[in-house]
Amino acid sequence: MSPVDQADLRQRVDKALRAFLSQQRALLLDIDPALGEVADTIADFVMGGGKRLRPAFAYWGFRGAGGLDSDQITWAVAALEFVQASALIHDDVMDDSQLRRGEPAVHRRYATRHESRDWAGDPEAFGGGAAILLGDLCMAWSDEMLHEAGLDLAALRRARPVFDLMRTEVIAGQYLDLHAQASRDTSLRRASTVARYKSAKYTVERPLLLGAAIADAPAELRRAYSDFGLPVGEAFQLRDDVLGVFGDPATTGKPAGDDLREGKRTYLVAAAFEAAPAQEAGILTDGLGRKDLDHAGIERLREIIVSTGALDRTERRITELTEAGLAALEASPLADGAERMLTDLALAATRRAT
Repeated sequence: MSPVDQADLRQRVDKALRAFLSQQRALLLDIDPALGEVADTIADFVMGGGKRLRPAFAYWGFRGAGGLDSDQITWAVAALEFVQASALIHDDVMDDSQLRRGEPAVHRRYATRHESRDWAGDPEAFGGGAAILLGDLCMAWSDEMLHEAGLDLAALRRARPVFDLMRTEVIAGQYLDLHAQASRDTSLRRASTVARYKSAKYTVERPLLLGAAIADAPAELRRAYSDFGLPVGEAFQLRDDVLGVFGDPATTGKPAGDDLREGKRTYLVAAAFEAAPAQEAGILTDGLGRKDLDHAGIERLREIIVSTGALDRTERRITELTEAGLAALEASPLADGAERMLTDLALAATRRAT
């Protein structure tokens, strides 16, 4: 397949998602007209952004194992977008994030809707509760979409353990992230564990292994996918951490330094704590997680992260992880030009600006 097929794959994934969302909207409307807003919100969220990285890694994991292109495989890998939607909606609730992709986060959208209609009760509680339910619904729909893909039963049986483990891991990673913020755990060990389970595995490694399972790939190739996918997934998350502190809001869609206001104990922050003198470590401790942290406060924490060498250390780590993953990929027995496509995806994931 030619390089333009990455764009073609995204269009096909989007087509599958629109068809599934239309089907689910009709189902919800049959229950009650009030659920039309729920269907529309999820459709806007799922179709309103995202690079479709997870379906792409799963698709090329399948093709690299010798699987033949079909609408069934496109539909199956598109289900990963609902896992992603669930994780993001819930993450924004836990962090009380105001924006996602430049638009109000789902819980904020529902709180505003409550206020504008002068409904009874607390708008914030309503918004949070609604977002939790919508995130849960997205996770349920990921399961439905995989089952409706039309895979043969043997392929579906192979795929299920990978899909189930992936969803357990991302929820475990979300909890560990929450736990690290509450317990003020600033160790590199915990930061690396959170990065691995909250994002790295379900972004690259598990999608690759899902595609491999559907194609009935041999153990050698599945090991190679893990050797490639895990370091690249970690590099992806570290890049996300850097953008969460230093990214441009115009491209990230979130306020500048939002990860600092949310008190994220990322690898970047952990590296700063490890190298910071006592006074600067105290400033970091006092500033992290403060919702009222102003622009000057953000800049001061950024200066500490840079002066301690944490930013440079994180960038080096991103490079090391990416190179390790690509080296593993080069040694893999891949079919049908998948190495080039997976290389492109890895570089896009780890060098992105948003």
